[in-house]
Amino acid sequence: MKASVLFIALALLPLGARAANGGDPLAPWRSGVNIRPVSTNAERHTIHSYFNTCPESPDGKHVIFFSSTSADGHRGEVRMIERATGTETVLTASLTAEDAHRVACQQWVSNGKRVVFHGERDGGWFVGCVDLGTMKERVLARGQLAGWGQPNADLVPLYSPHWNPGAHRDLDLINVVTGEKHTAVTVAALKQAYPEWFAKTFGEQQPSIFFPILSPNLERVFFKMALATGEDPRSKDASARQGLICYSLAEKKFLYMNPKWGHPSWQPDSRHITEMHFTVFDSNDGKATPHPAIPTKAERAKAASDGGKSAPVFRDVSGDHPSVSPDGKLIVTDTIMTSFGGARNEWGVVLADAHGPGQIVLHHFDNSHGARSWRVSHPHPVFSADGRRIYFNVSSGQWTQLYVAEIDGVSGAKGK
Repeated sequence: MKASVLFIALALLPLGARAANGGDPLAPWRSGVNIRPVSTNAERHTIHSYFNTCPESPDGKHVIFFSSTSADGHRGEVRMIERATGTETVLTASLTAEDAHRVACQQWVSNGKRVVFHGERDGGWFVGCVDLGTMKERVLARGQLAGWGQPNADLVPLYSPHWNPGAHRDLDLINVVTGEKHTAVTVAALKQAYPEWFAKTFGEQQPSIFFPILSPNLERVFFKMALATGEDPRSKDASARQGLICYSLAEKKFLYMNPKWGHPSWQPDSRHITEMHFTVFDSNDGKATPHPAIPTKAERAKAASDGGKSAPVFRDVSGDHPSVSPDGKLIVTDTIMTSFGGARNEWGVVLADAHGPGQIVLHHFDNSHGARSWRVSHPHPVFSADGRRIYFNVSSGQWTQLYVAEIDGVSGAKGK
């Protein structure tokens, strides 16, 4: 089946499930979606940081991105663009990122009053913060990096560089207003909580806490562990990363540990975690629940044996980075398009009913170009706070560009 025919089938076949589903949460996204670059200046990279944070401000007025004219996308500045006018403001300049995959980890905090980022400048790594009221930059921490906080809060998790953590290997929380910092989770406590896994995975070596992500209500955090294996931060050999550990900050106890990480993101309820392949984990105990429409092994085997005639309409995704809409009804993710009839260099943004069989390909494109970083930029789609826009990166040309898909738009845009 040709890709274009398959895309049409994916958009139409799930409609029969509307009645049983009590409505179609995908309806606003099935037509009239306007897909376009966020900035009209196409002669540079404009990269949003990750699927765990939205580049649009909580009030919907501005969007932040990493702007770079270097081929690899590593050197540049964090900029803010006003959605209504296209006016841009440089928030911080002369910044070098670890890669083009997460760039400066720029993120909104304090209900949109501040922007936090990290990077390297003058040979040192640091976490910075820009107050939009004064436009002044402050250094929050030196020798540390920023995990993901929440746009409506003042807390941001910090961790030490995974390639060279030094003596401090624990997870800190910092208040971006007061500058108060304290250690919230220690490696020693983790070792005590999961001694067998820790010994099997790390032996007598000294790992550090890596990549912490706060829940929307700030009461929980999950993270993985990193073991430094090289001195170059811009290399896949910088560290070995293992595990997903979930910890209750409110109760000061570990909740569960999964040996594999994947691409996790918090759901709005601050309890459930969406993972790759539309799987949901309960952070209370780590119980995994597959999406009800994901084909079973038997269904996949049958489809393989009959040449695809019985292939389920709902398609699994590959290499995906999933996140959930603010109302919890939709999952957006990116995927290599092979299971949707496309080529391996083609990526797509896929929307799925979080609880039913509905699924559509929102946009698809060649993603094999863009920033020539050692770690490539993926689309990393994420919803706006009001759920009416989805932001994602596209690397179909010389420059990786931040795109937005908006259901308030008047016309759709076709993938390339």
